[in-house]
Amino acid sequence: MPPNGSQARREEILRLATTSGLASVEELSRHFGVTASTIRRDLARLTADGRLARTYGGAMALTAHPEASLRQRTTEAYAQKRAIARWAAARIQPGETVLLDAGSTVGTLAHELRTARDLTVATTGLTVLHELADVESVHVECLGGTLRPLSQAFVGPLTEAALERMTFDRVFLSADGVTADGGICEADLRQTRLKELMSRRAARTYVLAHAAKLGRAPFHAWATLPAGWTLVTDTSATDTQVAAFRERGTRVVLAEPVEDPAPDGV
Repeated sequence: MPPNGSQARREEILRLATTSGLASVEELSRHFGVTASTIRRDLARLTADGRLARTYGGAMALTAHPEASLRQRTTEAYAQKRAIARWAAARIQPGETVLLDAGSTVGTLAHELRTARDLTVATTGLTVLHELADVESVHVECLGGTLRPLSQAFVGPLTEAALERMTFDRVFLSADGVTADGGICEADLRQTRLKELMSRRAARTYVLAHAAKLGRAPFHAWATLPAGWTLVTDTSATDTQVAAFRERGTRVVLAEPVEDPAPDGV
């Protein structure tokens, strides 16, 4: 249960802002079961004490949330990512041209596509390139540009220029966090701009994100998503998490976890 005392509640607000990135007055009010006015007083006190920075509608932590490297994220929620990837791979039809983002879950999707036939894959991610480089039945296009070492992804004007030359049947996007009202949350504005451009070039947009990423806003760069996009997550997502997206008209798919063990070295 959320703490009820004022001081305990403020400490919990600070913890939530630090771990999730943003603290919304509305969300905090529901979480603690108190009025919005009470939360605003708490935020004002924390701001006056120099522990939070106020934002429109809430507050954020003063310390930056650390961005995990792609290598660090590869082993997280492996079964859930594998289930999401298998569901996504089953949607792709022979003859299609698809766009794969960078990220560990999308990289897992690329692994599932190693047995695909008559497929064109364009990507901004090194993991996808590594997975499909030796697959003769998959034609691969690399949207090169400036490499971000942490995410192992190409970004920037050269990537965007290459993207404008193609259209896609489907795009599969990754996310550091995803919310029903904000869209995709990332650490870098170049990443969020690119994701928006990617979704505009595709007939169908899918966001692949396991349940721990739902409702999270660890950073302050955002990508809005087109109407009719699909969230693909796993069955550990709560009813509350899922309802928030469905209430906004987003299709939500719950992929069943796969019990396969993680491969050696992953």
